[in-house]
Amino acid sequence: MVKEKVSDEQLKAIHAVCPGLHVTAPDPKVAGPNGKNHPVWGPIRDMKRGWSSDPAVRFRAAAGGTLTQFGIHLLETGKVDAIVHVRTSKGNPMLSDAHVSTTREEVIEGSQSRYGPAAPLVNVHKLLDEGKRFAVIAKPCDIAAIRNLQKSDPRAKEQIPYCLTLFCGGYASALTPPKIARYHGVEPENVAVFRFRGNGWPGPLRVESKQGEIFDLGYEDSFDKEDLPWTYDVQFRCKICADAIGEQADISSPDAWVLKDGVPIYDEAPGVNLLIARTETGEKLLNEVIASGEMETAPFDMQEMDAMHASHLPRKLQFPGRHLGVWLAGQPITSFRGFRWWKALLRGGLLENFKSMYGTWKRVRRGDNLEPLD
Repeated sequence: MVKEKVSDEQLKAIHAVCPGLHVTAPDPKVAGPNGKNHPVWGPIRDMKRGWSSDPAVRFRAAAGGTLTQFGIHLLETGKVDAIVHVRTSKGNPMLSDAHVSTTREEVIEGSQSRYGPAAPLVNVHKLLDEGKRFAVIAKPCDIAAIRNLQKSDPRAKEQIPYCLTLFCGGYASALTPPKIARYHGVEPENVAVFRFRGNGWPGPLRVESKQGEIFDLGYEDSFDKEDLPWTYDVQFRCKICADAIGEQADISSPDAWVLKDGVPIYDEAPGVNLLIARTETGEKLLNEVIASGEMETAPFDMQEMDAMHASHLPRKLQFPGRHLGVWLAGQPITSFRGFRWWKALLRGGLLENFKSMYGTWKRVRRGDNLEPLD
């Protein structure tokens, strides 16, 4: 948080990098001659199901442990000096801290989903100044910030050779975990463990008190149920995002949910990710990790994608309407360049985009785009 006036030079640098201001889609050519630039899911050179060959990594992680395994591989093969990511805060288990890992153990410690706010990139300039070569494992908007930085700082292009991400549903504010803890009768200051997911797939949302009491909620029982005293209060920037699927990353690695009758189910099972190699760099890394035996894979039928990640479809196909709604309400909009606006309008439908535009306009007019203070 900036608490004092910044210089014009600093402000210019912030504007150049900030993904809240502008995000540019990758060149469709990154998919290569044998890949495709999907109208919804972006550039795809290769796509597989996959999971870590290490059962402990696979179990601990939120899904198949593939992002963790990529991080371990990059460190142990000497391709990078460090991994930039987040982990559970040492001072407050309901929050997340930026972390720089240089060992296998540190990377594993940072596994499991952290759905709350986090700032994984706070160490980037320090690492660049130190001449370190590092990979970034972070949210799609963080990857967008790195890609913006690489356009203005040649060191970032050279020293950050790998960017890996997940599919993001938006993150809950820091106000949500205390509500969850109190629901179980545990005051925030008495929380010893707070885990959104992990130790299984999807894994329970766990609250553990300092006295050793354990309270678990299943994946489907964790959010957006009418009888719960909290909601998944996603920030407004997430609601208008045109790229929650990490099109700018080298590899996107979301959950590969099990489908039953064409609908995802969330029964506990051994974790599985989708492995979407988007760039030549990502494709080479994926093939290396598979060849090393560190990751197991299985085929994936692209026809399953829309059903498996149906929640992302309206975000990808109705973002033109949402952005128009923000603009009509007289508020600044994020510049999303190259994200196939016309294809989104046509596939999403003019009527649905109009509804999204009107709904967004109403919400912004009444101030719903402003973040709550308590």
